[in-house]
Amino acid sequence: MPGAIHILNGPNLDLLGLREPHIYGHTTLAQVEAMCRDAAQGDLLFAQTNHEGEMIEMIHAAFGTAAGIIINPAGWSFRSIAIRDALAAFGGPVIELHISNIHARDAAHRDSLISPVATAVIAGLGAQGYPVAMDALYRLIS
Repeated sequence: MPGAIHILNGPNLDLLGLREPHIYGHTTLAQVEAMCRDAAQGDLLFAQTNHEGEMIEMIHAAFGTAAGIIINPAGWSFRSIAIRDALAAFGGPVIELHISNIHARDAAHRDSLISPVATAVIAGLGAQGYPVAMDALYRLIS
């Protein structure tokens, strides 16, 4: 299988398990990473940033090296044209992932700018969405 899978996490996901557990659950980002490493079928890059420019650099770093990207853009889903454009330029499969069902949320958390450039969108499965996204991505790249 060519290249690693890159799992990229956006702002405030470092607070997963603590921040609004009624929406995002009690699973920490470290626990999510452990689940992903257990499900990995090859090389895996797992990263999180609270800085938009750093996220764009991580997407650029995937060009030509990653087999695919799973991204939880968090709040940038609804505001960042720059991340949308970086993902559109990637050229490989991109799965947009959300822990909550953004389509059932308030207006500020409902309409993703990322979805139109994503190969697929997974939302509302909680932390279990990550291994589901990995399985889907492996199927797309095989």
